[in-house]
Amino acid sequence: MIWFLILLAAASGVLAYFAGSALARRRASVTGVATAHSRPEQHGYYALIWVAVPALAVTLLAGVFSGPLAHNLLVAGAPEAVMALEPFRREAFFNDARLVGAGQAAFQVWPGLLGDALVTEAARSARISQTLTWGGVAATILAVLMGGLFAWTQIRPTLRARNRVEGWIGGLLFACSAVAILTTVGIVFSLLWDSLRFFQAVPVTEFLFGLQWSPQIAIRADQVGSTGAFGAVPLFAGTFLIMLIAMIVAAPVGLFSAIYLSEYASPVSRGIVKPVLEVLAGVPTVVYGFFAALTVGPAFREFFNGIGALLVGGPLDGLGQYLLLVQNQMALVAGAVMGIMLIPFVSSLSDDIINAVPQSLRDGSYAMGATKSETVKRVLLPAALPGIAGALLLAMSRAIGETMIVTMAAGLAANLTLNPLDTVTTVTVQIVTLLTGDQEFDSPKTLAAFGLGLTLFLVTLMLNVVAQRIVQTYREQYD
Repeated sequence: MIWFLILLAAASGVLAYFAGSALARRRASVTGVATAHSRPEQHGYYALIWVAVPALAVTLLAGVFSGPLAHNLLVAGAPEAVMALEPFRREAFFNDARLVGAGQAAFQVWPGLLGDALVTEAARSARISQTLTWGGVAATILAVLMGGLFAWTQIRPTLRARNRVEGWIGGLLFACSAVAILTTVGIVFSLLWDSLRFFQAVPVTEFLFGLQWSPQIAIRADQVGSTGAFGAVPLFAGTFLIMLIAMIVAAPVGLFSAIYLSEYASPVSRGIVKPVLEVLAGVPTVVYGFFAALTVGPAFREFFNGIGALLVGGPLDGLGQYLLLVQNQMALVAGAVMGIMLIPFVSSLSDDIINAVPQSLRDGSYAMGATKSETVKRVLLPAALPGIAGALLLAMSRAIGETMIVTMAAGLAANLTLNPLDTVTTVTVQIVTLLTGDQEFDSPKTLAAFGLGLTLFLVTLMLNVVAQRIVQTYREQYD
């Protein structure tokens, strides 16, 4: 029904556009074209808006409220035998009644009186659905007629149709902006609400400065390994360790690739290398995770185990014994593969930013006798620094929020370490772990995910503020 109403509203809007344009031309020909404020097409758009927007509003309301209304009407007239059922079985009965009324098979067989009631309620459900469908069609047609009648009374040569259409467009753009802002506000408030519930059970100081992360809470007094410790320092240490490794890989490789593509590569080389490099941005992160777990991890383990075997028995026997114990999952593997994933972000954005530097700066540098490398180092990079900082910030945000690569390549152990050869975990991985499966949203274990999310949000916000200040400082210098 919804799609039919949308098509009805769209078709009515198209007809209103042509009718409104024709009406504007006819009325302008009577009074004189010179007196018309707007073009006939603007009058057509004005009629389209007043016909299509109310019809789409009715369609939206029908889509939102038709289901609950049909359910309430079905429940209101249900027989006593159905209402005496348990809530779960009663909802299952009504669902089967809707399926049978729509011509489908029920999920289960209802015995005795319930079987007879199912047939009766299915027929009543079909009638309710049909009534609501025709009611929605009638309401949409009524909205179309009322909107069209209003537009017909308003269209005249002196109507400022262009201004009013522009006002509608401005209102639409404002609504889209408001949606983005309200979504952000909603995210913040949802995080704040559940985070406050979490911090009522766990002190903030313990969460921010605690050195042990074990969110499992013991159900019995003799249960072992469920201490309920919520110190998040190991999670933040693992997150920033992997991010640092990833940026060590992505920042220089991506930036140097951008410099080569922008200043040194021929048009043919650029046309080949740039699309191939950007293919990396379209690879799913789970594929990177497989690559890290099945290829990079074993290769790194064999490499470090081989070095350890060479050191055993010598002056560095302790280091050799440690390297022999290195496993596939480690922070270095996750960070290195994540850095490969981030190269296209840094490279593509930096390339566009460097190309946006005015050619006059290059020409002035060459006129002073500077070489190409000196021009890049002393002119282009300082001028493009604000944009490059933004590209690096985007890559950092992507690294902080990455989950699949860390889960498959770095492990789940919350170790407080800065050793890249140890297994670590990150904030995002723990959020997914805490919210996976059936959870009780009254326990500190589940609410800890919101505390982690709020803290990560604040850290990312601080990074954005610092980067914005850097951008503003250098932009004033080079604008």
